[in-house]
Amino acid sequence: MYGLAADAANPLAVAAVYTAKGRPSFNPLIAHVASVDAARRIAVLDDRAQALAAAFWPGPLTIVAPVADAAAVCDLARAGLDTVAVRVPGHPLSRALLAAFGGPVVAPSANRSGRPSPTTFADAMEETGPSAAAALDGGPCRVGLESTVVALLPGEPARLLRPGSVTRAQVEAVIGPLAEAEDDARRSPGRLAAHYAPDAPVRINAGGAGPGEVFLAFGPSDSPFNLSPDRDLAEAAANLFAMLRAADRTKPSAIVVAAIPNEGLGEAINDRLRRAAGYIG
Repeated sequence: MYGLAADAANPLAVAAVYTAKGRPSFNPLIAHVASVDAARRIAVLDDRAQALAAAFWPGPLTIVAPVADAAAVCDLARAGLDTVAVRVPGHPLSRALLAAFGGPVVAPSANRSGRPSPTTFADAMEETGPSAAAALDGGPCRVGLESTVVALLPGEPARLLRPGSVTRAQVEAVIGPLAEAEDDARRSPGRLAAHYAPDAPVRINAGGAGPGEVFLAFGPSDSPFNLSPDRDLAEAAANLFAMLRAADRTKPSAIVVAAIPNEGLGEAINDRLRRAAGYIG
């Protein structure tokens, strides 16, 4: 995703991000850092976290762990929690920015809260560009989904708080079975109902569109909006938010979306679609 970035230690800067996004202050932000060593300075990473970091960083995996330096990621950025969400991003431009800055940076997706996440520079600028002091164009997003979020807290099982482009199976191959979010869901960003929603209402698991509606297909279809004609989940994930935006620009009475298999990346795609449709998950 394109992100709206600010100094994680500066409450005024973090507050400006919340204001620009219209984001509820109880929804925590991810602290992005340039390296695993930098992550260790702000989070207590146990053996499970170290194993996941070795397997998936830099990349689209966020680890929620006990905070080690509360001053480095301010209370507002952590939504008052005793944990911090931390990630080493994969994009070289992001890592160069983090290395130059030298500290943690919060960077939630650069959309207004509840809207589809921006996967192109133009969409990011349309959403929150006027609020940013500077803008970096890294090209179209390769993955197209937010990071997977896993909570690793002392004495507790590993929990999947938010499915993402690193799949459940990939995480479990490294650290074993994942428990569901339960009460720890509040520790993750992107857990609100009606998240990622376009202006038009969204209906999911549909077989086709009615009058005035737009159909987001998955598989062979005559619809001009097709997440993946070849039913490729990676392609569908990469296209999801940009296609929701494109469909929404036609001002339909509703956006209806074909059924997506709930396996691999499909779990993350369906999570985003349920939130876009207003379901709580």
